[in-house]
Amino acid sequence: MMRLGCKVARPTLVLYARSAPQHRFGVIVGRGVGGAVTRNRVKRRLRHQAWELIRTGGSPMDVVVRALPRSGVDGSSLVADLVSAWSKAEESAVTS
Repeated sequence: MMRLGCKVARPTLVLYARSAPQHRFGVIVGRGVGGAVTRNRVKRRLRHQAWELIRTGGSPMDVVVRALPRSGVDGSSLVADLVSAWSKAEESAVTS
């Protein structure tokens, strides 16, 4: 999955996407982000925002988001980075 499609990097995350017949979403949050509580909080935030983005429409994509260590500290920009990376990936999926 990560070798195909596009890769969009932001300070708190890296988003990998490719066009697909339906939406699929996955999250990778390693120990570098923080303890279990912090990692689960980051996963919940990412999943919640991803479902909001999927609900609003757009082209169906397979999306994998890898949270970077900064995402555990800077939670306020995590959602903004996901929205920004998602829109960039949708543009790339439409043009390719």
